[in-house]
Amino acid sequence: QVQLVESGGGLVQAGGSLRLSCAASGRTFSRYHMGWFRPAPGKEREFVAVISWIGGIIRYTDSVKGRFTISRDNAKNTVYLQMTSLTPEDTAVYYCAYSTVEFPPILRYQYGYWGQGTQVTVSS
Repeated sequence: QVQLVESGGGLVQAGGSLRLSCAASGRTFSRYHMGWFRPAPGKEREFVAVISWIGGIIRYTDSVKGRFTISRDNAKNTVYLQMTSLTPEDTAVYYCAYSTVEFPPILRYQYGYWGQGTQVTVSS
C-alpha cells in the first residue's frame, strides 16, 4: 500500500510560481505512474498531468501546457509539479495519485490511492 502526502501549496499572485511535491511511502513507488488532479469549479477532480513510472513519458491537460512541469525523483519517492505563470483559474486543491493502468491514465477511476491534497490560491 502506498501513502501519498502533498505539500507546497499556498497563496501566490497571478503570474507567480509554486512547486508542489507529493511524497510517497512504499517500496514500489517507482513502478507507478504518478498524476496530479484538481477539481474544476463545481465539478469532480480533473486531470492535470501524469508522468510514467520510468519518467520518460508525460502528458498534460491543454490548459497547463507550457506553464506546468511534472517530474519525479524515484530515489526520493517524490513527484513534483512546477507551476508557473499562474492565473486565478488555477486556484484549486491539487491532489496526487498513482496509477498502474496502461499509460497514459487521465481519468480519475484509473487511479488508486490519493493524497489529502494541497490548496493553491492565486490572487488577481
